[in-house]
Amino acid sequence: MIILISLGIEGTAEKTGVGIVDSDGNVLAMAGCQLYPEEGGIHPREAAEHHAKWIPLLIPKALDEAGLKFSDIDLISFSQGPGLGPALRIVATAARSLSLSLKKPIVGVNHCIGHVEIGKLDTGAINPVTLYVSGGNSQVIAYESGRYRIFGETLDIAIGNCLDQFGRETGLGHPGGPVVEKLAKEGSYIDLPYVVKGMDFSFSGLLSAAIRAYEKGEKIEDVCFSLQETAFAMLVEVTERALAHTQKDEVLLCGGVSANSRLREMMQIMAEEHYVDFFMPEMKYSGDNGVMIAWLGQLMYKNFGPLDINDTAIIQRFRTDEVDAPWVNNEIRKLDLPKELLAKGAESDIYESMWLNEPAIVKHRVSKSYRIPEIDNKIRKLRTKSEAKLLSDVKKCGVRAPILYDVDLADKSITMEKLEGILVKDIIGQLEYSKRKNLAYLIGENIKRFHDGDIIHGDLTGSNMILNDNKLAIFDFGLGKYSELIEDKATDLLVLKKSFQSIDYDIANETFNWILEGCGSKKINAKIKDIESRGRYTH
Repeated sequence: MIILISLGIEGTAEKTGVGIVDSDGNVLAMAGCQLYPEEGGIHPREAAEHHAKWIPLLIPKALDEAGLKFSDIDLISFSQGPGLGPALRIVATAARSLSLSLKKPIVGVNHCIGHVEIGKLDTGAINPVTLYVSGGNSQVIAYESGRYRIFGETLDIAIGNCLDQFGRETGLGHPGGPVVEKLAKEGSYIDLPYVVKGMDFSFSGLLSAAIRAYEKGEKIEDVCFSLQETAFAMLVEVTERALAHTQKDEVLLCGGVSANSRLREMMQIMAEEHYVDFFMPEMKYSGDNGVMIAWLGQLMYKNFGPLDINDTAIIQRFRTDEVDAPWVNNEIRKLDLPKELLAKGAESDIYESMWLNEPAIVKHRVSKSYRIPEIDNKIRKLRTKSEAKLLSDVKKCGVRAPILYDVDLADKSITMEKLEGILVKDIIGQLEYSKRKNLAYLIGENIKRFHDGDIIHGDLTGSNMILNDNKLAIFDFGLGKYSELIEDKATDLLVLKKSFQSIDYDIANETFNWILEGCGSKKINAKIKDIESRGRYTH
């Protein structure tokens, strides 16, 4: 078997990296350099100048480390996106120049997938749910239907950007993450907003609240502690939510923010509580580096061959789910749950029970050890109380939902009717055209009913709908709330859209369009397009 040598060039933001990896996955060289701005954040022009200076120096350095000559290189790989435009253009120009001068094939790769694949290579993980957190990206990624899908992501700024902005606004300097982590060790909790919307999270409101708290005189240590605990709890919860949805048994943490020891600890605890294996690559592979680009280049080249030089233009907003990934081993390895558990949700354990001789379900919001008690108790009590009221009110809107039998706020549990039927997520991809269309309209009509009642589900997925004898029931309003805002109703539907994309991407858009027709609201349809066009869903 012929062994190919790939040289990868990374430079999407402030880090410049060159790596060399062979087709067996052996790392032969890794060279890199980072830009440290004197003040403010990363300026695209300065990042580009940094790459232009260092790439010509790092390439021969990497070759020397690997004991190779230019003629030994078989493939040039480069970060095609996403990232800062000027920085990406320098990287692409360097890769093209090298490819043309050496007469070697060239491959452009997706930076985010590079993080996932080097994490798998380094740790031995097979098919994990990945939490990828950095200065420019915050995504929960898992492989489904031939591609890496984004199950959850930031609705505004990335977690690394959030910490850096906080550092700049409070005079802690840049980067903010390491300083926040250090000060947080001496802090105590103050109340800050916790914003999880279905499978997505938002950091801008949290950042503003943290800055205001500091400006009002709260101790910087307390603000850092609370900011870090709240933000990381949000990230870990959404990762656990993706695990519950996909039923995978591995979780991977990667990206520059994974350097934070508290985040690693929280992910480890969550994995143990969710009965899955936790993986994290060596720190040198977690941040941006050339090795991950070289390795993904190998995978892309093996499956698709080289790019034509005319197709090597940068893609500044290069979505993770735009890349076919046929090399992934989509091994079906489901969670091995204790026998007494009917299901393991993201925030609750589900048990079968009886209530006055009727079959019932007990939904117990278990304490999450990865969250500090102040946040954990607040969220569990609030969601238990809110869900109980929403279950009652949603039925007044004409929507089938479980009958509420009992609420125990002390135990954070709800006892409710056991619904019989098949989960929508288990059948939507198998139905013939007409039946799928009818089901989509039925879903849309039901959503319209509770939206017209100003009820937001908060976690609309195919896992929270059940069909029995052509009758639909909707449940799990744990993230629900009351709102008359079109924005919230549109976001509710976008959560559902991503849920269906993760089940069967080929039919998801068609099915979702039928659901929108069933909803029959031109205002919501327009708002959905508006949200998607803002870039929040195109980072």
